Amino acid sequence: MKKWILAVAISAAISGCAIQSANNAIDVTTAQANLPAGVSLVETVSLTDSEIGIAYKKYRLANGLTVILHQDTSDPLVHVDVTYHVGSARELAGRSGFAHLFEHMMFQGSQHVGDEQHFKVVTEAGGTLNGTTNSDRTNYFETVPSNQLEKMLWLESDRMGFFLPALTSEKFEVQRETVKNERAQRIDNRPYGRLGERFAQAVYPEGHPYSWPVIGWPEDLDRATLDDVKHFFERWYGPNNATLTIGGDFDEAQTLSWVNKYFGEIPSGPQVESATKTPVTLDKTRYISMEDKVHLPLLYVGMPTVYAGHPDEAALDLLANIIGGGPTSLLYKNLVKEGYAVQASVGHPCQELACQFTLYALANPATGGKLALLEEKIDQSIAEFEQRGVTDEDLQKVKVQFEADTIFGLQSVRGKVSTLAANQTFYANPNMVAQDLARYQSVTKQDVMRVFNQYIKDKPKVVMSVVPEGQSQLVAKADNFTPTALPVAAEAVTGLTDIKPVVSSFDRATMPQVGKAPVLTVPSLWTSSLSNGIEVMGTESEETPTAELVIYLEGGHRAVPVEKAGLAQLTAAMMGESSTQHTTEELAHKLEMLGSSISFGAGISQSYVQVSSLSKNLAATLAILEERLFNPGFNRADFERVKQQQIQSLQQAMTNPSYMASNGFSALLYGKNTVMGNSQLGTVESLSALTLEDVKAFYQQQYTAGSAQMVMVSDLAKDNVISMLSGLSQWSGKATTLTPINKRLYAAPATIYIIDKPDAAQSEINIGKRALSYDGTGEYFKANLMNYPLGGAFNSRINLNLREDKGYTYGARTQFSGQEDTGEFIASASVRTDVTGAAISEFIKEIQTYQQTGMNDKELAFLRNSITQGQALDFETPYQKAGFIRRIQRYQLDPQFTQQQTQIINAITTTELNSLAKSLLDINTMVILVVGDKDVIQKQLAPLGYPIQVIN
Repeated sequence: MKKWILAVAISAAISGCAIQSANNAIDVTTAQANLPAGVSLVETVSLTDSEIGIAYKKYRLANGLTVILHQDTSDPLVHVDVTYHVGSARELAGRSGFAHLFEHMMFQGSQHVGDEQHFKVVTEAGGTLNGTTNSDRTNYFETVPSNQLEKMLWLESDRMGFFLPALTSEKFEVQRETVKNERAQRIDNRPYGRLGERFAQAVYPEGHPYSWPVIGWPEDLDRATLDDVKHFFERWYGPNNATLTIGGDFDEAQTLSWVNKYFGEIPSGPQVESATKTPVTLDKTRYISMEDKVHLPLLYVGMPTVYAGHPDEAALDLLANIIGGGPTSLLYKNLVKEGYAVQASVGHPCQELACQFTLYALANPATGGKLALLEEKIDQSIAEFEQRGVTDEDLQKVKVQFEADTIFGLQSVRGKVSTLAANQTFYANPNMVAQDLARYQSVTKQDVMRVFNQYIKDKPKVVMSVVPEGQSQLVAKADNFTPTALPVAAEAVTGLTDIKPVVSSFDRATMPQVGKAPVLTVPSLWTSSLSNGIEVMGTESEETPTAELVIYLEGGHRAVPVEKAGLAQLTAAMMGESSTQHTTEELAHKLEMLGSSISFGAGISQSYVQVSSLSKNLAATLAILEERLFNPGFNRADFERVKQQQIQSLQQAMTNPSYMASNGFSALLYGKNTVMGNSQLGTVESLSALTLEDVKAFYQQQYTAGSAQMVMVSDLAKDNVISMLSGLSQWSGKATTLTPINKRLYAAPATIYIIDKPDAAQSEINIGKRALSYDGTGEYFKANLMNYPLGGAFNSRINLNLREDKGYTYGARTQFSGQEDTGEFIASASVRTDVTGAAISEFIKEIQTYQQTGMNDKELAFLRNSITQGQALDFETPYQKAGFIRRIQRYQLDPQFTQQQTQIINAITTTELNSLAKSLLDINTMVILVVGDKDVIQKQLAPLGYPIQVIN
């Protein structure tokens, strides 16, 4: 049933989504009488067909646990989320990183769940899982087939009530190393990675809970003890500080019974008071700077404003969008369009206790790269806004975008559950969707100008400069602020009270049995052709009133000669600029007023166009698509700007270790002098030589009806869709011709290649070779089955070894990837620099052992359960459905190929899979690439006995 008719007035939506009123109090009383003892019904929110929101029921257990249930029977799955109202803001000075470290600890087993079993149980059930931590909350979540719900409640309740008995110093030390590896990979070894934590130190006063990073300072992590972790759990992980949210296809009465059984006897924790929302102010503008391993200087400006949910939050969000929210904004016009910056944007990120109004710009070295000039241009843009004011179209554009973003965010059960959980955690009210829409709809021009004058105009700010190493002359202004180091808190946790151990009324050591696996329903597909022969394949999905159209064009990066590498991507970028009828800004404005997006891109062997729209605006969006597709402006000024942006983006990427590894590995496998051996971004030399005439010629070659196929997912019926697509019938042209990929080897196998990155915090390792091309049910598919226990799941041999046992990395994996006529096998990880040699040795050992002895029967049973049951999660969102359809279309698969895959999985033997391992995983046929600090790692690699070559 459709519940998303957007024409209804927001005020009607609010009144319609109200909590149960007095006239149905009898129903509530009746419902309460049928509940398990200790479970109370708090509220029920239901929707009619004309309302925007999320229907749910909210309950509370006697121990304080809040339970929210949302029914969605559209797919045979459930999403379980446990959110604890604790993040890094609850930490103390000198004791940072506990909330995030504890998130890791919670996956290490509990009294009745063995070590590493949480991941194994969920993965074997066909599910996905993770946990995240931010400043204000920590959440743990699983998406699984609907028959696995009781098992998930058993897992989550056991770590809520029975975590401490299984906590050991060995687990603690491994996870401390894992967090350090995560920090090294995501912050220390990434360009601009330390920007956020340095900026927070300057914008928040000493001791403010947002002044330290969520992941923690390294010295604080070293300072942590096992007792600190225990006390953190006892203080913050009680049921009275948690919200359990369940969405999907489940029986409500049975679910409440399970919830009460597994969670009801866990005692409440210490009382939790709401954190204080103290206004943040700056006494003067603070300038800070840092040198980093980056190519582009970056200016980041920010000032404190309000807090999440504050009455002025919506107006500040709209203000940010007007000043710097895309191609129609002032910042884009004055900085990007004029060539002073490669990128520029404004945001208003909000957290529970505080928000920031932030502006950033990546300097264009072609205009000198001086950040003082960018600061001047930003100030001029702010002054221009004051003179210009707010227009009716400004408000309408932002409100339409917010509405569209809200709808697109509710396409999955996880999206809806996350929304309910967050609203309950921070506002004690899950029912905020319609209210948020109303809040943004009610913002006036006067509101925007008022918040501008109150929070932004002439206010002190933090101005941070990030410049390439050795180029301090580019900073906006000399530093005038140094953070104060506060004394370390005597205790890591305060507010502890005595907590009684849980005495369970049943045997928790027995894992719950699961019911019959849900019947998987593959989306019902339709096919059609436009009058010019373009194939269209789609499905009707009534979850939301949205349309996702993707046009695929065979060719992409492979269709250009190597000396023109980067041309496919450059042409795609130009397709997103002006047409012969309208400027880039005018077209962007049209899309913004519709809440739609059209993006052009290019992959290795395809160019593509992706269209996202509310269904009611699809026809108008397609008219803009046709204009861009058939009448590109190819304006010379656009070309010079876009080309310069791509060159600078490439040079920036060349400072990123993961990009260096990916590009270097492709060059080893396919040859540096072939297009497959070069990045889709191109090289500085190839991009510099490209001309506007090259773009025009590639457009004629690539953007043709003969190369095109389309995929559509929408709530609209097939006939309506085809009628709207009729304008694309005027498209003509022959298919793009692709040159076959050379099969020869370009790099010597059994050789270690090093790309030097001095002072790298970690080493990027890639081990692999050319391998199988894609197929849906043949050897390629079976090779991925074979690989699953080796490195295809979290609890694979390689990840458990390198991450969980050794603490070398944040994650290690192996995979086969392929397309029509080529493929690769790759094992990869980002590891601590000091264990680079040891990590490669472990990779080699694991691959050799697996090749020689293969998997065992338990591993085969695990992959069977995991992959077959996981199919229930494959078709939930329009994006997932589109990907499924595209595989069928591109590789000419049987629409029932997933059933054939299931038959293969259930019938295949360890003998057949181990035979594949023996033939495909010979380590001596593979190359080894390491991106890291050559002076540090080379002496570690020598004892491995492989020839070593240093390459550029």
